[in-house]
Amino acid sequence: MKKMNFLLLMAVVTLTAVSCGSKKETPQEETPKMLVLYYSQTGNTKAVADEIAQKLGADIEEIVAVNPYDGDFQATIERCMLEREQGIIPDIQPVKSDLANYDVIFIGYPVWFGTYAPPVITFLNNVDLSGKKIVPFCTFGSGGLESSVKDLTEKQPNAEILPGYGVRAARMEAMPQEVDQFLKANGFLEGEYTQLSDFPEQHPVSEEEAAIFDAAVDGYPMLHAKATTVAARTIPDGMEYLFTAVDLPREDKPDMPPAVEIQVYVTVTEGATPVFTKVIR
Repeated sequence: MKKMNFLLLMAVVTLTAVSCGSKKETPQEETPKMLVLYYSQTGNTKAVADEIAQKLGADIEEIVAVNPYDGDFQATIERCMLEREQGIIPDIQPVKSDLANYDVIFIGYPVWFGTYAPPVITFLNNVDLSGKKIVPFCTFGSGGLESSVKDLTEKQPNAEILPGYGVRAARMEAMPQEVDQFLKANGFLEGEYTQLSDFPEQHPVSEEEAAIFDAAVDGYPMLHAKATTVAARTIPDGMEYLFTAVDLPREDKPDMPPAVEIQVYVTVTEGATPVFTKVIR
């Protein structure tokens, strides 16, 4: 009898051990390791980088030129033009972060001459970001996100280039809310965000729409154009317009290239003057 009870007890123990041993825990998805890496001259791109890093709890590092572009706007343009003509790219200080440790790298820069600033060219020339998820972000006078992303894709063909964010230097006050919406829309943050509808088909501009376009670009010296067609969609607190426009000849620059077709995004919020958000050339 005692032997029978012992055998029954051993059977229960064995079954319990097998049951416990065969239990599988549901694997938890690891949070991707993220780095915000940026170059900034005036502080605008730094502000965007800080906002992204703070919201995501990401690591952050600045790309620093050995010989800084510390002059005024005109001095920076002249130096950059000279370097472009001579095929010179500036030296940068070594990046301290070990890029191999990161799954997602946000790369930020001001747009100069339609692409990322020269210190970022140097950085991209010296690294291999194959297999990394890259999120570009930039600041600009009128535009350049799309053209700089094209250059980035060509420079790092084996990286996964994700949708990017860009903001005009004249609109930095709108940046925190836009960054929040951008990060949520692209799955980096949880929370509600506004999903905008697609623009409808464009139609010839009316006098009222032409006036909106003219008011939005008024006073910006690098944009001298006439709107031809437009489409509009509703956004929170107002409307967003996508204008197709053509460059106009300028008396002060008779040697300008022939007129080209451009796209200009304009927002009109309640009680505010129309403002353009970016230009795509």
